[in-house]
Parts: sequence; C-alpha cells; structure tokens
Amino acid sequence: MITVVVVLLVSLLLYNKFVKSAEDNAYLNIQQIIEQVNSHLELYVKGMQDIYEVVEQQIGQTDNISDSLLKEQLTTLLHTREDLVSVALFTPDGNMVLDVPDATMRRNTQLKEQSWFLTALKEPEAVSFSQPHIQNLYKGQYKWVVSLSRMISYNTDGVMKKGILLVDVNFRTIDELSSKVSLGKKGYAYIIDDLGNIIYHPQQQLIYAGLKYENIEPVFDYAFGSYIDISTAEQRYITIRTVKPIGWKIVGVAYADEIVTTKKDLQVFISWFLAVVIIVVLLISIFVSAKISQPIRRLEKAVKQVGQGDFNTPIDVKGAYEVEQLSRRFNLMLHQIRQLMSQIIIEQEAKRKSELDVLQAQINPHFLYNTLNSVIRLVERGETEEVVTAITSLSKLFRISLSKGMNMIPLAEELEHVRHYLIIQKIRYKSKFNYNMDVQDEALTCITLKLIIQPIVENAIYHGIELMPDEGCIYISVMVEGEKVIISVTDNGLGMSPKVMGQLLTGGVKSAGGSGVGVKNVHERIQLYYGKAYGLTFKSVVEEGTTVTITLPMMRNESENAERKGLL
Repeated sequence: MITVVVVLLVSLLLYNKFVKSAEDNAYLNIQQIIEQVNSHLELYVKGMQDIYEVVEQQIGQTDNISDSLLKEQLTTLLHTREDLVSVALFTPDGNMVLDVPDATMRRNTQLKEQSWFLTALKEPEAVSFSQPHIQNLYKGQYKWVVSLSRMISYNTDGVMKKGILLVDVNFRTIDELSSKVSLGKKGYAYIIDDLGNIIYHPQQQLIYAGLKYENIEPVFDYAFGSYIDISTAEQRYITIRTVKPIGWKIVGVAYADEIVTTKKDLQVFISWFLAVVIIVVLLISIFVSAKISQPIRRLEKAVKQVGQGDFNTPIDVKGAYEVEQLSRRFNLMLHQIRQLMSQIIIEQEAKRKSELDVLQAQINPHFLYNTLNSVIRLVERGETEEVVTAITSLSKLFRISLSKGMNMIPLAEELEHVRHYLIIQKIRYKSKFNYNMDVQDEALTCITLKLIIQPIVENAIYHGIELMPDEGCIYISVMVEGEKVIISVTDNGLGMSPKVMGQLLTGGVKSAGGSGVGVKNVHERIQLYYGKAYGLTFKSVVEEGTTVTITLPMMRNESENAERKGLL
C-alpha cells in the first residue's frame, strides 16, 4: 500500500508537471508562430516602404515629371516585382500627373474621398498604408490591393509642385503569409489596423456577413502579449504582436480544447502507465513479500513444533540472510536444549539412585532396635532356638538388602528378603499375624528391582494389622500373566478410606515406624525403570482389608535389562 501510494503521488506530480510543460510548450509554440508571421510581415512592409522611397526618389530626381525616361524606369521597377500593381501621382485637387502602367482612368472614382488620399493630405510626412480594398481607379482592373501614399514634391518644367504619390501593392502576398498560419485544427490568425479595422481574416466573408464575431476590444490593451478569451462559448488563447512601423496587429487565436487535447492524451497515457506500474509493483511486492514471509512462516511452524515438545526435528529454513541466521541460531539453541535435557535426566536419575541407595542403606534404627530388644528378651527366657532364627533372618535380611551393590535381583531373592522380614516381625509380634506365600515357579527366575515388596508388607503390618484386636493374616501371591508378573500383597487389616488411598502415591501418607522406603518411592522407581504402564494399584475396604498389586514386565535375565540397569 505504501508503494502504491508513493507511485500515485509521484505520478500525480509528474502528470501535473508534464501537463504544465505541455501547456507552456503549446503556448510558446503559438507565440513563436505568431512572432514568425509578424517578422515576415515586418520584412515585407519594410520592403514595400523601400520600394516606395525608390519611386519617390526617382520622381524627385527627374526635372520633368512627363519625362519618358522616368516612365520607363518605373515600368521596369513594376516588372521586377510581381506584387507591385501600379504607381500613380495626383495633384492635391485629384488630377492625375503620372500613371504606370498606362491605363484609362475610370470616371466617378471619388478619388478625393478615398482613405489613402485623405490620409496623405492629413499626414503628409508619413507613408500611410490603407486597408485592403479593390483597386477601382482604372478600367478593367479589379485587384485586391493595399495602397501606400504620401505627399511628395515633384518637378514639372523647373517648377516644384506638391502631389500625392500612390503605390498599390497586391494584397495576395500578405494574404499568403497570413493564411499559412496553423494553430491547431481550428486555430487561425487575423490582422487588424490601429483603428480596429480587419485587414485580413481567414473567414472574412463570414465577418462581413455578420455570421462571425471577433472580440477585438481587449486586443487594443496589448501591443505584445497573450490572454484568455472567454467571450465565446469556447475558451480561446489569444496571442498579439504588432507589425512595425505601420501599427497593424497580428492576432493568433488558439482553442483551449485543442491545447487540452495534449493534456487528455497525456492523461490517458498516465492512466495506462499507472495501471501497468501498479500491477507490476504489486506483483513484485507480492513476490518479494512471499520470498521474505514464507521462510519466516516455515520458521514459525518449526518453532510451534518445538513449543509442542518436538525437540528432535532440525529446522532447515532457507531464505533471506537474516532468516538463515535465525534458523542456524535456533538449531544451535535446540541442540543446547537437548543436551541440557539429557543432562537433567541423567542428573535426576542419578539423584533418584542416590536417594534409593540412602533409603536402602538406612533400615529404620527403630526397627533394628526393636528386633535386637526382642532377641534379648528371648535370650533371657532361654528361647535359644527362636534367638538363632531371629539373628539368622536379620543377617540374611541385611545381606539381601545389600545384594553386592546390585539393583536388579532375581524375584526369588526378593521374596526371600520379604520372608526373613516377616519371620523377624512375627517373632516381635508373637502370634499377632500369620502369613502365606503362593508363588508360581515360572516367576522365581524373573529379574526385578530389589526392595519393592518389603515396603508393602511393612505398611500391611503397621497400618493394617498392628491395631487389630484379632489375629491378622498376610497373603502374598506371585503369578505370570502373559508378559507381565503380577505380585499381590493382601491383608485382612483395618483397610483404608478412598481419600487415604488416593494420597498414597502423592506422598500425603507417610510411614512413622517403617524402614523408610515408602510406597510412593516404590511406585516411582518401577515407573522410572519400566515405564508408565507398570507400578502399584490399590484396592481396600475399611474394616475388611487391603490388596496392593505390583505389576512388572516379564524379564528373564540381566541382558534384557542392560540399558535400564545403567540408568539406575
């Protein structure tokens, strides 16, 4: 839009500039044409004045006006100029003294009333030019002429007398000079004298017939200049020049609509030019915009994918230099993010391993204290067999807990660890509970995380059976279902409400006197190692008991767990 607005503004400025220049050039051209015609007329008038002076000089140098040599000289002069019609000399009374060529003068010419004769009498010192008129002095001659006249002195038999010298010039030359003026298709030029009489007009017959009108009043305000005439229905551009020294005015008339034709042609050209330029500019702008915006959009799409968690797809955006730089920098940032994420995962897993190691290493001192205290009481009572059983189970419990630093052990060892734990607790609580294990032989060889069943059994004793008035029972079941190992720990204790059951895996319920390896920790370890499809589930009814189910994948040996083992 900015480009289009700029193009429109520039085009408007150029259009106005071109139109102004075209109008100025048209006006200048009209002025130059009129100036040229004016120059030609001035030269022609000057030539006629020179001829008049030559004729006057020859007459003045002749001793006798009736001398035949003078007549021969004037006849020769007339023959050298086609535009010279006649030379005549009259007395102030109107009598003819000399005429060249010889011709019979007409009667009733009203010579003394003709304008050239009266002007010569009124202004005897200056050569006067008459209006174009039909020569009516001689019989058989009806030429359209302009008369030059002045009072001169001539010699007749040694006596100097005054007379009026008349030189008639054919108007055809002036008519040809003026008729060649072309000011457009309708424009023209006409000539008026200093009194406003029309000397020449291309439509002179219409002027005389009253069918055409020229507003010549404003023309007298100008000797040299131009103005706009709005006196007619059509606006006209008027240019005026004055012919020296006779004072005629050449008036050029140009019609504004023809001058505006150039303006209209230019307007049509500019309109087409603007349309083409705007279309080209829009196409180029769209192309350039697409070249710039498409890579940015691809980059935006890639960034959205990254925002949705896809950190592995590299961004390969090509385009402008800046976009390529952004793409490279963004790829570098993704690489660094992936490295940081991997580092965080490793650190978190190492942290969990350390936490597990600490938990596994710190069997609750209270549990150890109670166990040893029970052993002392057994010794005092002389129950040596049970003392041996308790100490043996306690040592095996620690041995399996350590497992030579290994995190993965056979399920048989994990169940053995639980059995020794139950033996110790049964000695402590006397006949408070009984336990039973039902294990499929196929499951004994499976590999599992260590210390995942004992915390469940611990919860069953402390929270389910310890506060019961009756004898409790703990039932441990292990079976294989397809590719999964299902371990169930069931007690007939106090049970749990749905609210308490919902807080077990969030850390809302903690064991106060257990080993310190909580149910939540067991669930997180299983999911961290095997995935979200595995872990703990609970089923409990208040005053009836609780069943905790542990779901594990079926794994036969350590080679199946090489990758996971390295993570823990």
